Amino acid sequence: MRFNRVQSRKVSAIAAEQIVEAIHRGDFPVGSRLPSEFELAEQMGVSRPSIREALSALQAMAIIESRPGSGNYVLRVPSTTEETNTLHLIESEAGCLEVMEAREALEPPVAAMAAEKSDEAAIDQLREILETMRSRAAENDFDAYFAADKAFHRALADAAGNPLVGSALVPLIDTMDQKVYREFTRHYYLKNVSDLQHVVDLHREILDAIEDEDEDAAFAKMVEHWTRMREIWEA
Repeated sequence: MRFNRVQSRKVSAIAAEQIVEAIHRGDFPVGSRLPSEFELAEQMGVSRPSIREALSALQAMAIIESRPGSGNYVLRVPSTTEETNTLHLIESEAGCLEVMEAREALEPPVAAMAAEKSDEAAIDQLREILETMRSRAAENDFDAYFAADKAFHRALADAAGNPLVGSALVPLIDTMDQKVYREFTRHYYLKNVSDLQHVVDLHREILDAIEDEDEDAAFAKMVEHWTRMREIWEA
């Protein structure tokens, strides 16, 4: 006798599956607006963060699109393969909350180390990246901004002056390239120019603390960065 392997499933994958099934049934034709996050969460009996993760996956697969101030709209009816790929995407990537918890635990002490150990060359590199972040934020160029944001955090890991710290942290920073996390960031954390500029200012404060060799302030500002993202996730 052969048995199928039992697999645990993320709540967000189940939520995404239900939304796709509703699209297939014709409950939400192409061009129609999906129920709000609150309504979806209430009807499915799950948290809004789980719904956000499900919607982010569907956005990453171009099945739905987010229209600021209006809601989420159906772009197309996915094929069976595309539905499977969407669910696999959620199951195979680290959850958005997992990424935030890990980075919130590890990056504040790294920022403090950078304040203690960084040299002028490392600070110059961080300044240069920060200016790129600022200019791309002003242009509302999310993709270019996001690449610069990632470069800033990698340079910060280097500035800590410990290769083992860098080797441990860089793979975590690289989770920024995950599709679901990227779409969540695009549509919730950095959804408009003012959000982009606010986060640039927060990175500026982190860099100021590093330049001042203020370990406590560098730690606190990095905590503030991740606390803000967690609050948006949980709102």
